[in-house]
Amino acid sequence: MNTPKRFLVTSEEAQLSLPEASAEEDDDIAPRVANNLRRLRSKRHLSLDALGRASGVSRAMLAQIESGRSVPSIRVLCKIACGLKVSVAAFLDQRECAGVTLLPARESKRLVSATGAFVSRALYPVDVAHQNEFYELRISPLGEEHSAGHGPGVRENLVVAQGALEISVNDERFLLSTGDSIVFYADQPHRYRNPVDSEAVAYLVVSHPESRD
Repeated sequence: MNTPKRFLVTSEEAQLSLPEASAEEDDDIAPRVANNLRRLRSKRHLSLDALGRASGVSRAMLAQIESGRSVPSIRVLCKIACGLKVSVAAFLDQRECAGVTLLPARESKRLVSATGAFVSRALYPVDVAHQNEFYELRISPLGEEHSAGHGPGVRENLVVAQGALEISVNDERFLLSTGDSIVFYADQPHRYRNPVDSEAVAYLVVSHPESRD
């Protein structure tokens, strides 16, 4: 008797998926992929059959992934992502997003120094830890901000978008004009100073040595 089509899993899919009791790291990946797949499919109002037709991945395999019984290979995940029109990264995200996060300016997290001369605005989602952080810095005329240093191995990459900034790293000073950038280890004392009488605007990427998730 022939097996009903809805229960068929191709040999390619079977070989590419990992068994339920595989490596220890899969314990976290499987439910994460499953939850994101179920959410993304539901958001697009697609049945398993419809997603199967759109992605070229069998309904049975999709059901196994969505239930957390199988961890798909990158190849299979790419097919599903193509069918859903999302990034592969959307399946690995621990937050509920489809690979795109809108950050309205009015809702951005801002940090203001005690004097009000230094304002930092986060340009990335701050609700979870990131290996890289992105900020807009605004420093009032002749204003400055000091930092005692961050964690070991943390680096800062700053570019001046408007005005000028003097960056001090320990005892070394660097004067940056509009368009200039600098990269330095920020696990040591450093200072930002606006040496002119107009506001300075800069963009800063803070890179941590490893993922903090």
